[in-house]
Amino acid sequence: KPLLVVNAYTCDSCGNEIFQEITQKHFTPLTVCPSDVCVRNQTKGQLHMQTRASRFRPFQEVKIQEMADQVPVGHIPRSMTIHLYGTLTRSVNPGDVVHIGGIFIPTPYTGMRALRAGLLQDTFLEAMHVHQLKKQYNTMETTPEIQEAIADLKSDPALYARLANSIAPEIYGHEDVKKALLLLLVGGVTNSRKDGMKIRGDINVCLMGDPGVAKSQLLKYITKVAPRGVYTTGRGSSG
Repeated sequence: KPLLVVNAYTCDSCGNEIFQEITQKHFTPLTVCPSDVCVRNQTKGQLHMQTRASRFRPFQEVKIQEMADQVPVGHIPRSMTIHLYGTLTRSVNPGDVVHIGGIFIPTPYTGMRALRAGLLQDTFLEAMHVHQLKKQYNTMETTPEIQEAIADLKSDPALYARLANSIAPEIYGHEDVKKALLLLLVGGVTNSRKDGMKIRGDINVCLMGDPGVAKSQLLKYITKVAPRGVYTTGRGSSG
């Protein structure tokens, strides 16, 4: 969303434009014109905000969460608020695994919360760099060797079984479950009907089974292979 950097006003008495620099998330708009003309005439001209002359900056607030495999037993994942500005906005999506470098900044509470906070302050990280640890499908690059290997695999009659067996190879068996997870990873094609209804190509999979049959291990492997994935459990989920 746009973040206000410079707020512009127009005086209804003298007609001058007044600019207010915004340095904090919360600010108090100007109401009385401080121009020399209004001061000389001793008139308190009313100011009206003008969005066209104001200056805005792209801004996005995101929350990152600790990886599931790094959470201590019996604890919930820790989270941190990240502020993204300019070209860094829209660079992260839910499920991405990222490294973020920036400046750790404290920010005071506002409103009624500030009266009860005392010396406590909230914190956030002003991001300067975002590095994706997982490549998206549209950013992956291929080489002639990879294209040749793909062409050879196309003619393999056992390609479906080979791809399914490559999912969590340390787990023996569960061929049908692995094939279902493979279809989940590959996805399909979104169909658009003439009446405007869209049928999505991606599917949902619900694994049900007795304890100790490697359901969690299979799902953890899928989150590592997929470009975007979040693994959570009943005790570690906040939603």
